[in-house]
Amino acid sequence: MPATLPRRLLAELLGTMLLVTAVVGSGIMATKLSPHDTGLQLLENSTATVFALAVLILVLGPVSGGHFNPVVTIAAWWSDRREPTGLAGKDVGPYLAVQSIGAIGGSILGNAMFGVAQGLSATDRATPQLWLGEAVATAGLLLLIFALVRTGRVALAAPAVGAYIGAAYWFTSSTSFANPAVTIGRAFTDTFAGIAPASVPAFIAAQIVGALLGLGLAVALYPKASTTAAAQPLPQPAAVAAGSTP
Repeated sequence: MPATLPRRLLAELLGTMLLVTAVVGSGIMATKLSPHDTGLQLLENSTATVFALAVLILVLGPVSGGHFNPVVTIAAWWSDRREPTGLAGKDVGPYLAVQSIGAIGGSILGNAMFGVAQGLSATDRATPQLWLGEAVATAGLLLLIFALVRTGRVALAAPAVGAYIGAAYWFTSSTSFANPAVTIGRAFTDTFAGIAPASVPAFIAAQIVGALLGLGLAVALYPKASTTAAAQPLPQPAAVAAGSTP
């Protein structure tokens, strides 16, 4: 029997919060351990995020679908809107709300664990190449998720999404936030992983464009869900995106 809405919302809140805590906390730790090596800081930050993301999908995916990401939730609803087991339209708003609240809470928790003053980020990320990086990162994430769902390989979501996010940390100019909720949350930490509030709207706009592109590619490549290997609608363990650092 599917989990009740309160249980699913708790899973999305907790998952998004802990994801952002992992991003922020590992970013702070990286700057402490390797203060003069940005490349090593990024490696430390990305490694911690990849493992945390995979674990969170494994633990919470069976409850809520493990979205932790507004564009994944919206895409899940749209893709399965005619399926009786799909995510209901009335549940989309609550999912998005708890994801955003959880992301902000994750930054606050990360700051608190390391004794960092609470406040908004001053890290400006407002250049076209970063927006392009976000569009590419989000498109790849959505294509990966729907490729897995439509070919009945949802069980691979945790390692596959973790692997993609780990790679995208390094091959995108933006270091792959690919998640509007995480982007909002990271505005609440003035640390290695932060983003200035003024840079948030353009990042989210790029993520939306990327999500539409990724979903379109998935529909073109996989027009019908597989009838083999028990293809499942997206509210089963799907996934999310994290993001990283400068």
